[in-house]
Amino acid sequence: MHRRVALLSAAAIAVAGALVPAASAQASSITGSITSSTTSGFDRNPVGWAGADSASQRRTVLSYWTPQRMLAAQPLDTPEIGRSGGSGPTQGTPWATRGASSTPTQGRSYAVRPVSAQRTAEVLQNSPGLRWTDGGAVTRTVGRVFFTTADGRNSACSGTAVTSANESVVMTAGHCVKLNGAAHRNWVFVPGFDNGRRPFGTWVATTLLTTQQWNANENINFDVAAAVVAPLQGRSLTDVVGGQGVAFNQPRRRQMFSFGYPAAAPFDGSRLIYCSGRAFDDTVQTRDLGLRCNMTGGSSGGPWFAGFNASTGQGWLNSVNSFKYDFAPNFMFGPFFGNEAMAVYRAAQNVGAQ
Repeated sequence: MHRRVALLSAAAIAVAGALVPAASAQASSITGSITSSTTSGFDRNPVGWAGADSASQRRTVLSYWTPQRMLAAQPLDTPEIGRSGGSGPTQGTPWATRGASSTPTQGRSYAVRPVSAQRTAEVLQNSPGLRWTDGGAVTRTVGRVFFTTADGRNSACSGTAVTSANESVVMTAGHCVKLNGAAHRNWVFVPGFDNGRRPFGTWVATTLLTTQQWNANENINFDVAAAVVAPLQGRSLTDVVGGQGVAFNQPRRRQMFSFGYPAAAPFDGSRLIYCSGRAFDDTVQTRDLGLRCNMTGGSSGGPWFAGFNASTGQGWLNSVNSFKYDFAPNFMFGPFFGNEAMAVYRAAQNVGAQ
């Protein structure tokens, strides 16, 4: 039976060359079952390519993204995706690395409302899609991703700054860097985006990576990507905003918090929205995780956190917003973070930010 699957945003590039995965970061536990793991026994080389890899190219990208262009960026028409068959992500030994706090710096004034005890109790309940107003690290580390597609349209996804060896990695969805052979240009990450404000600057991608499975045939089970961004004013990304932890090969059907910047109606991309609840397994077409969530186009690539602490806004990135079925618009799906997603992260974290 043919089923239509709607991605939440789009774009792409012709990709060449494989990157050898980086050495692992120091592991730390979410639960007692998480240990450091080896990565042997599977084809783990993600595919990577250059973004704006020279200073002049980065200046051009930064000048391109005016406030007007960012506010006008729209999700693309939802394409039909039919490749989800075959084996799902390879599951191995659980592995995780803890998030890192940002280093205080003098800059423009920026404040978020502190978390109250009453509100903390509220955010721990199921949320189908509400504005996040409780501050914490998530308001600095999650942001919007902007890019220009091959046909000249400016569009947007969501992404997350994660802890990494090079302090420069953004995790997002595979279709936020590659789709239907069309190339992205002008790829940037804006952490803490708030109704047009860019309190922590605009970060230009120098390297983009995705799984071999997404690169080869856009298999929705492997809709994962990473970007390495250049330093800004002499500082690395997570030195400025901090980084969320990452976790792979975790148990399914756990409590999750999903974040993103949905831009299709009834949202407009101006605010950080969250969903929360216990994840379930997709039994229709994919090996993905599911979550009750009414976020729309533009939220693609936004993080799913396991072990999320509402009082600090920190957790372990354990999936990303990927797609919705047309017949189930109130449910979001995200890929299982197995060995292939871990390889993308490990490769990205040792790419030198230029």
